[in-house]
Amino acid sequence: MTDLSHTANQIHYVTNFQDLISTPFHGEMNAICWTRNLIGDFSEIANKIELKENMVVLDQDELFELQLSEQGQLARDILLNDLKLLKAHGASPVLNLIKCYERDDTYSFFPTDVYSFHVDRSPVPTDTFLCTYYGESSEILPNSQAIQKVLVPEIRDELKKIYRGEEEGFESFVSEHFFDLHYLPKPQAQPISLGIGHLWRLAVDHPESVVLPCVHRAPKEKNGQNRLLMIC
Repeated sequence: MTDLSHTANQIHYVTNFQDLISTPFHGEMNAICWTRNLIGDFSEIANKIELKENMVVLDQDELFELQLSEQGQLARDILLNDLKLLKAHGASPVLNLIKCYERDDTYSFFPTDVYSFHVDRSPVPTDTFLCTYYGESSEILPNSQAIQKVLVPEIRDELKKIYRGEEEGFESFVSEHFFDLHYLPKPQAQPISLGIGHLWRLAVDHPESVVLPCVHRAPKEKNGQNRLLMIC
């Protein structure tokens, strides 16, 4: 099992799916982890799929069609069961095989792609679920170790140069372009790896949330190693 000993007050650990979905967020706690030591060969599944683009969505039919070893079949059963659990919960899980995500280079000083620490936002109550089965794993950052990029004076000044509008409309501009969702690690910040095989539930910025949204990012992938990720 991946070492998760480096934690913060924000993380709560559980041992089953029911506790994962039913434990309420509170205080500083905005990330819940169902710790698992999964059996099976997930690399076999990742390597069986021909990836012609940077990312592909794998559906259940494709998983069933794969000719797999016994260890590969065990891994497939876990993937199918996780999909089933999350769908029964009312979520819409997607299984992705990822070579890399698209980079955002619109503004060199302010990338807004998923490699940047960010939070998720929703107009309705929801959570983000994710699990990395193979490849590099995502990271989260304690909120106390992060600062909104739009609050950094130098970045704010650059955004105002782009905006060029009335002062009272600036905050709406920032929100409409999702600049306010992105964060910078503070000096000496210590990102926490989400590890392999663990199923996570992260708090989202929505109107009824009682906690801060969880700051997270996608990892930089290793060359030649695709990521197998379930997210919703």
